[in-house]
Amino acid sequence: MLPVEFEVLAPPPLLLPGERLDHYHALRAAIFADLAPRSAVEWLLAIDVVELSWEIQRYRVLRHRLLTTYRQNAIEAALRRIDMAGIAPEFEDEADYYTRQNALSWQLDPIAKTEIETRLASYGFDQHSINTDVYVEAREALILFENLLSTAQARRLMIIREIKKHRLLA
Repeated sequence: MLPVEFEVLAPPPLLLPGERLDHYHALRAAIFADLAPRSAVEWLLAIDVVELSWEIQRYRVLRHRLLTTYRQNAIEAALRRIDMAGIAPEFEDEADYYTRQNALSWQLDPIAKTEIETRLASYGFDQHSINTDVYVEAREALILFENLLSTAQARRLMIIREIKKHRLLA
């Protein structure tokens, strides 16, 4: 439990849609229990570990959502290569609309997903080729998230080492 005098230094984070305050409090409680801060300095460092751990979890969730979005885009692009081949220019807009609808159905409807993936596979678009397209298209965003994750993890590790060092000196 966070001492009352430190509550002002550890306000709950601004939550993004889909995040829950009870999850943050559970993470905070687990970290505080594990680190068992014994001094003001250790409490301040533990608060930083909590904030960084929350950010790391957030980055992981956002990275996963990013891959999901790019996967739908890759499915749509593969469908477009199959369905738009040989379409007369006057029907391209309508065909494009249905291709986008099919890609959305792929994401939302398990039966449509199976049918679309089977159809794509029959044209040589297996899961590996789709995954390759996803990673190629998402590469810049993935690099951003990798940098955010690496930086936060390094900072968290440094703080945990600082707590251990503080205990050795105390």
